[in-house]
Amino acid sequence: MRELDPESAAWVDALEDSGGPGYEQACARLHKLLVRIAMDDVFRRGPRYRITGPELNDLAHQAAADALMRITHKIHDFRGEARFTTWAYRFVMLEVSSKLGRHFWRVSNARFDPEEWSQIPDRAGVDPVSHSQARELVEAVRDAVDTALSARQRQVFTALVVNGVPLEKLASELETNRNALYKTMFDARRKLRARLVASGHIGTVG
Repeated sequence: MRELDPESAAWVDALEDSGGPGYEQACARLHKLLVRIAMDDVFRRGPRYRITGPELNDLAHQAAADALMRITHKIHDFRGEARFTTWAYRFVMLEVSSKLGRHFWRVSNARFDPEEWSQIPDRAGVDPVSHSQARELVEAVRDAVDTALSARQRQVFTALVVNGVPLEKLASELETNRNALYKTMFDARRKLRARLVASGHIGTVG
């Protein structure tokens, strides 16, 4: 472990000692910080997912609470490559992305904007023939993700394709490696394409 800066060392000391007098206070301070980060992110990104009002508040607080739990469980893994607050920031951002993704696939009237759709097919390996077909194709993809993919494939697909989580960050969060994620995405694309071909939404290749 690298020598920690004073602020990071104080966080780690407090959070490692779950029975100590400073633990609850440190958790409360950290939760407040995580809520602020989550609120900024969900209010910036929420409208793209058709989420507004109190639901944004709830999502931010859920993301902060889940991030706090993960941080306290993983505090012994902190090695000081970055400041503690930077390390913690990664957890809450991933929780926000995960919750936004789950919301997107759960809400039946969720739609991509045309600009968003133009970026997603390339990652998903599915191309609409024209913009006029995008809405129908998104419905078909969403249904295929719900019914054709495994839970792990849905998790990885949503993080990488829908939310644009960087591959390295997702690999670190899921405690896996790039090759495993590539394989998961390859299998997910293959399943999605087969389902969309079978339903007549896209043609066969070759």
